[in-house]
Amino acid sequence: MKLGTKFIHAGAEPDPSTGAIMTPIYQTSTFVQAAPGQHKGYEYARSQNPTRTALEAALAEIENGKYGLAFSSGVAATDAVIKLLEPGDEVIAGNDMYGGTYRLFSKVFQKFGIKFLYIDQTDAANVEKAITERTKLIWTETPTNPLMNIADIAAIAAIAKQHNVLLCVDNTFASPYLQNPLDLGADMVMHSSTKYLGGHSDVIQGALMMNDSGLREKLYFIQKSCGAVPGPMDCFLVLRGIKTLHVRMQRHCENGHQIAHFLRNHPAVQNVYWCGFEDHPNYAIAKKQMRDFGGMMSFTLKDDSIENATRVLSSTKLFSLAESLGGVESLINHPASMTHASIPREERIKNGLTDSLIRLSVGIEDAEDLIDDLNRAIG
Repeated sequence: MKLGTKFIHAGAEPDPSTGAIMTPIYQTSTFVQAAPGQHKGYEYARSQNPTRTALEAALAEIENGKYGLAFSSGVAATDAVIKLLEPGDEVIAGNDMYGGTYRLFSKVFQKFGIKFLYIDQTDAANVEKAITERTKLIWTETPTNPLMNIADIAAIAAIAKQHNVLLCVDNTFASPYLQNPLDLGADMVMHSSTKYLGGHSDVIQGALMMNDSGLREKLYFIQKSCGAVPGPMDCFLVLRGIKTLHVRMQRHCENGHQIAHFLRNHPAVQNVYWCGFEDHPNYAIAKKQMRDFGGMMSFTLKDDSIENATRVLSSTKLFSLAESLGGVESLINHPASMTHASIPREERIKNGLTDSLIRLSVGIEDAEDLIDDLNRAIG
């Protein structure tokens, strides 16, 4: 089945009672039982809800997995993965990653005895060198947030399997339209469904997809026991968003290509970070494991002062200054003070995330209007 067809029909079955083509919003907290233990598969909405069941089936299908689990946020999904571990276990993570993930690892789980190593994953050999007998999980983000670094998922998956280590890939930036980590050997895929899957900046949600039934049961137990589940309305919104994922991503990619090249040719711009440039360090890997290069990018200015960056960030009209990404509208962001503020400055600078770096989530507006907006703001 082609991608566009899959996204529209994934998890979709007509409502058996009415024939409704869209999955109903089952806005209920509990379900009546004929007798104790005699029910129709649903008991209490923290454990199961029919709207969430439909979404989880769709999530599995769009990532070519057998199982999907929906959570109340992307961080909640990440939290569930780390709860598979025990004190003394080690996690190998990337040194360029979403600040919220870093905060969860370093400020919450580290004090419970889980060790996190942050390394450059653009070379899979670095991952191999970092593995010890205590390593239980590799956490890979590709493309990375915000520097658009690329990791070779297949190569890291092979290393993980050789050492009997789990691999979870944060696929938020790429979405299932551009990349399918399970097909490349990953054990789990994580999404902040808030972003491209929802696509309309109106829902907070997370997702995990996997193929192993035992892994699914462990994660479902955590989901049910810890309770970070999405409500039925949120599930409905992500189901709706998935249906247009392919057409939105096509425009995100088209616009991203135009704006990345515009920025690279702008006399006031110093560096542009976008994995679609042929001179990107891991362009060959991106081209191999992705179908296109998306609408996420970052850039710095030749006048590399925080004052100049602030001026640009505050001067756009169509690019809204806001956190998040992946919606139909374009967003401009200052990672150092917004999405990555929880990462110590010395760590950010060491990894290339400067105080003046600007991140763009290119939306699906007309590309010429977006270019004009940026051109006026940059000056």
